[in-house]
Amino acid sequence: MRSLLRSPLFWITVVVLITAATLPWYVSGYILGLLTIAYYFGVFAMSWDLLFGFAGEVNFGPTFLIGVGAYTAGILNNKYGISPYACIALGAFASVIAGFVLALPALRVRGPYFGLTTLVAVLILQNFIIVFADLTGGEIGLTIPDVLSIDSGINYWIALGFMTVSGCILFGLARSPVGLILQASGQDPVQAGALGFNIVKHKLAAFVVSAFFSGLAGALLVFYMGTASVGLVVDIAVGVQVIVAAVLGGRRTILGAALGAIFLIVAGEFLRPTGELATFIVSSVALLVILFFPGGFLGSILSRVQKS
Repeated sequence: MRSLLRSPLFWITVVVLITAATLPWYVSGYILGLLTIAYYFGVFAMSWDLLFGFAGEVNFGPTFLIGVGAYTAGILNNKYGISPYACIALGAFASVIAGFVLALPALRVRGPYFGLTTLVAVLILQNFIIVFADLTGGEIGLTIPDVLSIDSGINYWIALGFMTVSGCILFGLARSPVGLILQASGQDPVQAGALGFNIVKHKLAAFVVSAFFSGLAGALLVFYMGTASVGLVVDIAVGVQVIVAAVLGGRRTILGAALGAIFLIVAGEFLRPTGELATFIVSSVALLVILFFPGGFLGSILSRVQKS
């Protein structure tokens, strides 16, 4: 407990949460809606950080896991009228199954081949959505009849609470003995295996945990947005945004991934009046941070605090 209270990351997290909790008192519903989306993307980025930042596996297709959870929940609600909460739970379960099935062959290969396997999975999911348009809505998208709430404040608290709980669980896992084994296997799998650790088992567990939170966040997002579409949850560009958010905020910090996602979503929205220039500005900032601050926003701050 004492080591936690002395941690700069702990106090940064407390400040961020207190700030987020007070926002509904003085910002508009539009801002709350924007941050609600950002918080779900924060969970996407944190889940990806667990797999890449700690396990060292380059997952180029985070939207595969997100999309499976989102579309499973959306289809069940649209076609069969199942309650939103049951749909969300089943969407997360479907992502876990899909993540487990994908991880088994993917973990047999190393380096870029693992990333290419996950990228191909995204393309397969995209084609599935287009081919089975009667079920999925195809390119137009799938309308979600039910929503969790029509109140922007309630939706905001759901997203913030979900991101907070997810972040605590992922951070605790990353700092647990399992997380330490993941770091060791990500840095030197041969040496970690020589010490008697089951590398494949631990990486498979990390993949399944990442799949669970990605699918759960994807299902919650589509019930907030009222639609499930390729552009929202499956597009490769969305996956790139998730990856950039995690790297931008700071690898192996969990919280940094969430902050990076919030920055990208908010900055992109406020720069929207500039048209195509918005993407250029946000991408340039992200590139500069990656080049000159490899540890990301939060990683750089933590390293300076520790040195001082």
